[in-house]
Amino acid sequence: MTRALVTGATGFLGRHTARRLARMGWEVYAQGRNAEAGRQLEQEGSVFLPGDLRNPEQARSFCRGMDVVFHCAALSSPWGEYRDFYTSNVDATRHLVEGCRQHGVGRLIHISTPSLYSTRKERFAIRETDPLPGRPANAYAATKLIAERVVGEAAQEGLTAFMLRPRAIFGPLDNALFPRLLAANDSKGVPLMNGGRAIIDLTCVDNVIDAMLLCWEAPLTAAGRAYNITNGEPLMFKELVTRLFSLLELPLRTRNLPYAAADALAAVMEGIHRMLPVLGEPLLTRYSAAALGVSQTLDISLAREQLGYQPRVTTDEGLRAFAEWWREQQ
Repeated sequence: MTRALVTGATGFLGRHTARRLARMGWEVYAQGRNAEAGRQLEQEGSVFLPGDLRNPEQARSFCRGMDVVFHCAALSSPWGEYRDFYTSNVDATRHLVEGCRQHGVGRLIHISTPSLYSTRKERFAIRETDPLPGRPANAYAATKLIAERVVGEAAQEGLTAFMLRPRAIFGPLDNALFPRLLAANDSKGVPLMNGGRAIIDLTCVDNVIDAMLLCWEAPLTAAGRAYNITNGEPLMFKELVTRLFSLLELPLRTRNLPYAAADALAAVMEGIHRMLPVLGEPLLTRYSAAALGVSQTLDISLAREQLGYQPRVTTDEGLRAFAEWWREQQ
């Protein structure tokens, strides 16, 4: 029986991954920090490992006896202290790499991010080998880039590792992407920058897990690389929110905003919140404004060719699954 460690298993992607593997009959060890979610995972067939990957001894010990590590844990946010991102995204990844080496783990599948590509300029069909921006968009992107380098260096030294860059993961249990849109709708309305014409990619959570499992099965010649993962169905932001709120059976409230004005407003808000950290995260950051207002699509041909990746769940099917789950929670 295959033994797998899933990090961040009490989060969105990690929890879906642990559930899928348990249903497949794998011996699943689910690492996380949410005890309640951990108890639910145990009821669903996983062994819960409470703990913090920032602790080197603990992180390394989690790798003992594992055939594969699916590293889903990360601090993902458009705002926060660089030190917190570094310890959660870089140190934790380094500790797991050390654990994989120490305990002879067969494969490491590391979940990275296409935020590495983020700029405030339109980019289409971005390939993994395209030049990255000279300056990362925020602390999250900066530290995930360093984490990729940690994994890449380990791969060059013999660790069988894969890196995935899934764009805008959504589905049931989503606690970030669509809930932010719902919150905006309840507040002043969903911002449609430049009329909501930005073209964006999304990825259904089930398709991300498919890609992770393909990495487990892939030939060694495919290892040591980063792969873009999306649904392969770019669409306009306005079309996305229109479909989503129709499925949720909620009235969609929008507000039009020129992207240039939103970018300038976000810069001012960031400055204020840096001077007054007690205010927490700004309502709008330049990173968030660009994510909603600037077109960015990814080329997934490398994943198709090297991993055999084929998006199985369509965007419409994923939106319906989220809507059904969300209505059940109300």
